[in-house]
Amino acid sequence: MLNFSEFILAHLELLVGFLLAAAFAVKAVMQRRSPSGAIAWLLIILLAPYVGVPLYFIFGGRKIQKQARRKGTMRLSEANLELKGEIRGIDQLLRAYDIPGACDGARVQLLTTGEQIYETLARQIDEASKSCWIMTFILTPDPVGLDIIDRLARKAAQGLDVRLLVDDLGSLRLSYRHVEPLIKAGGRFATFMPVLHLPFRGQTNLRNHRKIAIFDGSKVIAGGTNIATEYIGPAPRAGRWKDLSFLLEGPAVRHYAEIFAEDWSFATGVSLEIPTLDDDRAGDAVVQVVPSGPDVEGDPLHHAELSALFAARESILVVTPYFVPDESLSLALALAARRGVETTLIVPLHSNKKLLDMVRSTYMRQIMQAGAKVLLYQPTMIHAKVLVVDDRLAMVGSANMDMRSLFLNFEAMLLMYSKPDIQAVRQWINSLSVQCVEADLRPVGKMREFSESATRLLAPLL
Repeated sequence: MLNFSEFILAHLELLVGFLLAAAFAVKAVMQRRSPSGAIAWLLIILLAPYVGVPLYFIFGGRKIQKQARRKGTMRLSEANLELKGEIRGIDQLLRAYDIPGACDGARVQLLTTGEQIYETLARQIDEASKSCWIMTFILTPDPVGLDIIDRLARKAAQGLDVRLLVDDLGSLRLSYRHVEPLIKAGGRFATFMPVLHLPFRGQTNLRNHRKIAIFDGSKVIAGGTNIATEYIGPAPRAGRWKDLSFLLEGPAVRHYAEIFAEDWSFATGVSLEIPTLDDDRAGDAVVQVVPSGPDVEGDPLHHAELSALFAARESILVVTPYFVPDESLSLALALAARRGVETTLIVPLHSNKKLLDMVRSTYMRQIMQAGAKVLLYQPTMIHAKVLVVDDRLAMVGSANMDMRSLFLNFEAMLLMYSKPDIQAVRQWINSLSVQCVEADLRPVGKMREFSESATRLLAPLL
């Protein structure tokens, strides 16, 4: 039997729980997110408020919140190239979001193996004469990660401007003692969005997933590859993940440098001067750099992908480690397949996230029933993020085709408009397809169907 004070306390707890749940339910609805995302948060907040409210405190943010607004909205320098033909529409769409227009004068070299990516990264560090700016989601203190830190420390000791920025959650295993040689040599190190902060302010959900390495302000290595043994290394390694990065030269490098400078300023409070080159043309390729995330107005990357899928006429190729699209992208892929566009999705046979593998099944069935082909890459985990539409557009970068990358993370993609570069990406995808098996998603039992449907409700939170 409860005494009076216990009775009052129990009712106060119930009232506080109800008020918190109501307040955060309203906040979840008012956040500019997809309806499915808002519904997912509403379910967990209203059905389990003592779990849902703390989780929303930690993970609920989407666009930059009050405590993080000092980063502001990213502004990159404009490019004035006027595109012609059908690709002009994507360029115009992105310019409407204050994304710089496409620019020419670029040279793009695809880096298709972990060994090639490592060799190029190490060489660019060793040959740099002025600066090395590196930003990555994961830097693991294993032999590869420590080797890169050691190379950077040697360049810092020579007087170069060396800066290393890592995401605090992605590089949680990296400690001060690992980067101490770099700091003592005169290099600078910073972490993005510290995980351990009080009070909880939703920052935990806003991760910097960009991978950018800039050398002397004139060359950049970017793409999907982190710095760790499972991604890159000097020699082949059994089970190494399959990824794709690129070496870019030309005017568009400045846009990557500006992205780095914005993120560095946010993490450290220190402004960087962007180097200028007298003649930075390196080739004839036409490219466009597209940042996305909480520091970008709207969702330009998502809308560019959506527009490209609806405009596709002949073929669509998608490579992604995690396939958890929102309803609009899933529908766009299905409709493309139904109208006769050859639509192919390549994902790993088994990713490193079993829950996402379960969630992806319902989306894969949806597009397969519409006529799309789903290929499962067998040899190892595939980590590349690629979209190719007809012979008009290729996208390569850090953003997966999932709701986390498209609506939460800080990301960066390179759009390629030149046919030789698009063809090179297409050929790389073709080399993957011969190591794939075609998915056969047969009807599943009621329990599996219920589990997949339940996890799909939570997909926007994953």
